Amino acid sequence: MSPAIESDSDVRVATFDGPGTDPVIRKVARPAVPQRGALIRIGACGVCGTDLHILKGHWPKPLPWPFTLGHELAGVIVEKGDGLTEDFMGLPLSVGSKIMLPPLMPCGRCHYCVHYPETANKCLTPVYYGRYLGFEKPPHLWGGWAEMVYVDLDDLPGTKIYRLPDDMPLRLGTLAEPLTSCIRAFNRAIRCQGFRHGDTVIIQGSGPIGVLATAAAREMGAGRVFVIGAPETPRLALCREFGADGTISLEAHPAPEGRIAAVREMIGGFGADLVMDCSGHPSAGPEGIEMLRDGGTYVEMGQFTDAGAIETNWHRICTKDVNVLGSWAFTANDIPLGIAMLDRARDRFPWQQMQTLFPFSEQGVRDAIDAAMAMRSVKSTIVPCEEIL
Repeated sequence: MSPAIESDSDVRVATFDGPGTDPVIRKVARPAVPQRGALIRIGACGVCGTDLHILKGHWPKPLPWPFTLGHELAGVIVEKGDGLTEDFMGLPLSVGSKIMLPPLMPCGRCHYCVHYPETANKCLTPVYYGRYLGFEKPPHLWGGWAEMVYVDLDDLPGTKIYRLPDDMPLRLGTLAEPLTSCIRAFNRAIRCQGFRHGDTVIIQGSGPIGVLATAAAREMGAGRVFVIGAPETPRLALCREFGADGTISLEAHPAPEGRIAAVREMIGGFGADLVMDCSGHPSAGPEGIEMLRDGGTYVEMGQFTDAGAIETNWHRICTKDVNVLGSWAFTANDIPLGIAMLDRARDRFPWQQMQTLFPFSEQGVRDAIDAAMAMRSVKSTIVPCEEIL
């Protein structure tokens, strides 16, 4: 799907000049690897909702165009310095190790990291996406829609590298970061006594996060799981493959009142114990609260930009990580939970069915984005280096 790198000095990267622009694949010089740095050849990298928001111009802060997108990446170390010996969890690293890199990496030194480690995702000086928030540069030279990424732990000590199990397919490894976000959201509900073993859960949204939240709910003890979304194919059908007890179609029930009634009829009783929004629609919150039983728990993890939510500011529930419950992203200690769940449950869910692969070319990247925006794919996944996939 992707040609090999033409020479040791060339690395191909897909760049965008701004919202609404087409990808352009450019060659950049392969960097020298420092003592505590590494070059990682990318086997696969997902197309995230964050990438789509950025390309639609929804990101609430100025961005340093042009740059390379892609953060749901998994790859193999092809070169490293002698000083980089282990990952964030103390696992040994060597050339050939399979790894993933999360997009949100707390610095470990700021006020939130030191005093509120459980919300270190609100780090004041994060790396990688910290660049987009006004800081100098990310720990990678490029994003994951490229043949390689570069990390330097001395340059940015907040950088985190996580080793994947040797026998884990890299396609599966690309799901570690989004699955971790779902795990953290449920764990926040557990800590607030808002999610218990056997509870009935409603997932709003049948996109990649909705599918992964369905799997996480099942793995973490939900009694019944129901998903609201569209379209039937491929998304709602896949949610049922991932263990949803039932699905409610936005197409069959276009009005909120109809969806609320359908939920009540489907689950019976007084309403759901927990409703989690994975949709990103500002109207989901008020609607989802009506699907809860009295005393139930609502978790917002789908709203993080200003798009469509200027009047209600509902997205602030997610971005401020408040106890309504808003759950945004993850901390460094959450990532191993996602890797472990993927490893433990690799044969229990049809993970690869949610991924549609696209070649690493300008047309391939464009097709991956278009398929994600049009919901023709559940998780568009770009493959820069097929030979290691």
